[in-house]
Amino acid sequence: MRTVSRLSIAPVKSLALVHPDEVRLETWGAVGNRTFFLVGDDGRLVNGAKIGQLVQVRARHDPETDTLTLTFPDGEVVEGCAAELGEPLTTDFYGHHLVASHVVEGPFAAALSAFAGRSLRLVRPDEPGAANDIWPASMLSTASVAELAARSASDVPRDSRRFRLMIEIDGCEIAHEEDTWIGGRVRVGGATLGVPGPIPRCVVTTQDPATGLKDFPTLRAIKEYRGTRKGEQIDFGVYGEILEPGAVRVGDAVEPLDD
Repeated sequence: MRTVSRLSIAPVKSLALVHPDEVRLETWGAVGNRTFFLVGDDGRLVNGAKIGQLVQVRARHDPETDTLTLTFPDGEVVEGCAAELGEPLTTDFYGHHLVASHVVEGPFAAALSAFAGRSLRLVRPDEPGAANDIWPASMLSTASVAELAARSASDVPRDSRRFRLMIEIDGCEIAHEEDTWIGGRVRVGGATLGVPGPIPRCVVTTQDPATGLKDFPTLRAIKEYRGTRKGEQIDFGVYGEILEPGAVRVGDAVEPLDD
């Protein structure tokens, strides 16, 4: 039986993942995911591919009080109201879409800049879900992760956090079974997701999910046994489009709805 084994969201894009027992999926994405993101002084998006050590910073956002708390690896805690907004920005997300947003005032920029060693600003999208990638959800089976580890003769890639995917699934009978769902629908807990396509992976997957330091040639290992799509895309996991909103919990059943 296929079941949800782990859920992952990031209140601030590129910071440490949070693993709740339950998430609410709306048509625009998971509530609490990517509520904020980071830009440089030039207004350009900053992510883990550029500053891997950002994954060492834990973020917690309380939507009721709109309080954001950042905890740094040395124990420093920076907290403040995330509702105090300043300069408006428009940020290019990988050439896929433009995100209208506002800079978040308060102590966050200074603390993140000091940690990263370069000037950063914390930004809040004007619309929920705007800081998602092309599609609002993502899925990966633990069978696929196990296959990668076996093919590369290494336990390092078994820590699937490096893929930063929202819904991880146990119980698939074959590795990369999720690829067979492309073009169809999947019932996940109380939500129904369409599966529009595979996820092309980037250099972030080569980084230790705890430190952000490069520790494994993940892209090369995937390419060696899966090849490429269109001669360049190295795929691992699938995107999800949220067709019917609902709650998803760890342990919920995952059921493909189309042959």
